[in-house]
Amino acid sequence: MAAVTTVGPKPLAASTIAEWEAAGASTVIGTVVNPAGLTLAKTVPLRRIAAFAGPGLGASPVWHVFAIDQTGIVFGEGTGVIGDQRIRIDPAALRDIGDGLVWAPGDFFGQDGSPDPYCSRGALQRVRRRLADAGLESLVGHELEFVLVGPDGAALPSASWAQYGLAGVLEYEGFVREVIETAARCGLPIEQLHPEYGVNQFEISLAPAEPVTAADQVILARMLVSRVARRHGLRVSLSPVPFAGSVGSGAHQHVSLTRHGTAVFSGGTGARGMTSDGESAIAGLLSGLAQAQGVLCGSILSGLRTQPGHWSGAHVCWGTENREAAVRFLLGGPSNPYGAHVEIKIVDPSANPYLASAAILGLALDGIARGLPLPPEVGVDPAALSDAQRADAGVTTLPAGQPDVLDVLQGSELIRDILGEAVVDATVAVRQYEQQTYADLTDDQLAERFRLAWSL
Repeated sequence: MAAVTTVGPKPLAASTIAEWEAAGASTVIGTVVNPAGLTLAKTVPLRRIAAFAGPGLGASPVWHVFAIDQTGIVFGEGTGVIGDQRIRIDPAALRDIGDGLVWAPGDFFGQDGSPDPYCSRGALQRVRRRLADAGLESLVGHELEFVLVGPDGAALPSASWAQYGLAGVLEYEGFVREVIETAARCGLPIEQLHPEYGVNQFEISLAPAEPVTAADQVILARMLVSRVARRHGLRVSLSPVPFAGSVGSGAHQHVSLTRHGTAVFSGGTGARGMTSDGESAIAGLLSGLAQAQGVLCGSILSGLRTQPGHWSGAHVCWGTENREAAVRFLLGGPSNPYGAHVEIKIVDPSANPYLASAAILGLALDGIARGLPLPPEVGVDPAALSDAQRADAGVTTLPAGQPDVLDVLQGSELIRDILGEAVVDATVAVRQYEQQTYADLTDDQLAERFRLAWSL
């Protein structure tokens, strides 16, 4: 049995350093994601990996309120110049990402070892425990849409680009091949990679995993594609709207649920074969989606994408394979080996993936706990219905204006219960900063200013 070195609450095998050294690793990167959707990092020499795992590395509470303009800090009562926290990486999630680098996701803790209420990964872990207490388990599969741009964020040539076209694969075949090869080496389960509808836009679908692992994989995937792009003289824009007036980028989440091992979205007698729990889960999502919008797509750019006709789920309704519905239902069967599940369409890359998953799963759990009835299915493009028909079907449209979105989030007792007061306050604070500082910019200026804001 390998000797174990105690490093606070997370024991780390003493053989770990030697194993990583033998693999050529020399540097450890640990990442956290803040409420503005920014990925922050610390690095240590490999010999310091035990310290990084526990007791952790110091970080100011203001890490939670760094804003997307690379300069803003939204000071608050718990996020000011006083105090210090610890970032601890999760040794179980370590990945060799090549070139001597090892990566792991991190969590925030207080100096006394207590979980930090602002920690986004911790918020998702709390929701996962709530699900478990209710006898529920979930798998989440993430999609990543991104746009390749020049090193300075400029648009790349597009003469050979076509929606979902082979030309896009061939134009960037070196990038595509290296992404797939690198993902395989570091254990990132890519299910597919293809050109998207937008110019120089790609999408990656990741295999479903338990919620925290799935969100970790999003960060790993973003880091992977960004490193490969750099090697090809490119950059990756993770903005929800890289270019005003063009196709936006989503970060859709596919969610399945089981209760005591039995699927809730199939095998029942309800709509589309759902169980009563499955129907209530969707009802909970629809009931609370507007309250969660500030978490799922709340940036100053998000409203340019969250509109009817953009396949962004701007209409609050559900429908089988309906890509204009906020909640798309996918049937199980031979063509869908993962079984029936739902896709939440409104999430975009400006969202913190941990908080987005926590909000989505928390809403589903709330619907199940309250036994909410499922609204009628919408089997057409909601935009094709008249106002009266949408009203009769209970279909509403999510607001595109950031102030309205944030007002609803700020006053939501439900989202505060799911994510915690600290997380909601920090999210509202960094998004209000965006509105107060940049609301006077035109759409083109906003897209230009923040094209690389979430890039790695």
